[in-house]
Amino acid sequence: MSGFLFLSIVIQAGLIIHVIKTGRNTIWIWVLALLSLPGAVAYIVVEILPELFRSRTAQRTARGLKKAMDPQADLRRYEDETRVTGNVASRQRYAEELSRHGRYDEAITQYRETLTGLYEHDPNLMLGLARAQFSKGEAAAARATLDELIRLNPDFRSAEGHLLYARALEAEGNIHKALEEYQVLAPSYPGAEAAVRYAQLLQSQGRREEARKVARELLEQARIAPAHYRRAQKSWLDSAERLATGS
Repeated sequence: MSGFLFLSIVIQAGLIIHVIKTGRNTIWIWVLALLSLPGAVAYIVVEILPELFRSRTAQRTARGLKKAMDPQADLRRYEDETRVTGNVASRQRYAEELSRHGRYDEAITQYRETLTGLYEHDPNLMLGLARAQFSKGEAAAARATLDELIRLNPDFRSAEGHLLYARALEAEGNIHKALEEYQVLAPSYPGAEAAVRYAQLLQSQGRREEARKVARELLEQARIAPAHYRRAQKSWLDSAERLATGS
């Protein structure tokens, strides 16, 4: 047991030296010091193996573990980039990350500050603004932003934007118009969400047979879709199954 303890301490010390020499995030020092063997395993998986193998799987695992350990790392990085460069791309990344962290007011401010000059009517920035407004609970503001986006960029197409528009109408209480938008969008949307939301709204309006029909059609399409589609859409397809069976 004493030999194992000595070896564990040697490994911890070696990895801490590696952290310092390679300029890694100093949080790792605390992880290695406090968590002993689990900390060492996490450091090897996150920081060392990706460099050795450069595999996509290892990199995905590393990103996931890094995010779990320091969920605000990307937010700080994008904030620094915005402060240093101030360009549109960095501001957009920062605004998106702010939204992911639920800091919608700050995200909205970033989008508004970016929607100037050559980018005053940029559709992707306007869509990001509408997304942040909707997430904040401002459905009417999101719908108004999307109306302006459509007016200023008539050739712009976005399945995500179309779904957001339908959801904003639904949240505003404009059920008739929301149903129209869902009906148009559901057959072409690249995923099951639009059709399920359409069926759910139909059911909430007492139109149960129509809701079941939409859900059944979606499930029929899913049965002949590739397996990766069914895996990615599992939660929505499970909802469709419940709608189709009335359970």
